[in-house]
Amino acid sequence: QVQLVESGGGLVQPGESLRLSCTASGFTFDFYAIAWFRQAPGKEREGVLCISGSDGSIPIRNSVKGRFTISRDNAKNTVYLQMNNLKPEDTAVYYCWSDGYWGQGTQVTVSS
Repeated sequence: QVQLVESGGGLVQPGESLRLSCTASGFTFDFYAIAWFRQAPGKEREGVLCISGSDGSIPIRNSVKGRFTISRDNAKNTVYLQMNNLKPEDTAVYYCWSDGYWGQGTQVTVSS
């Protein structure tokens, strides 16, 4: 059974950092691109960053450019989202996606 599990969310103040993890099982992880999405309350889900099977980073949101970095460790079946200089507008549930599958999401709240 394909499973994607996010972790690492939490409550932080503006300017602080978090690293999210997405650990996958049940499919050939290293063959597929992995993307991070987020969904704020009352808003539609939007793409944030994507990483290819060859480790190429594909930015989606201009608002996170220079602040967020995506990476992957195929040996651990894990993709990371390093989020620096967090802003209140980054508050959302963050999801990972691959090959048509979604994780359950992890909450990130940025507030003073």
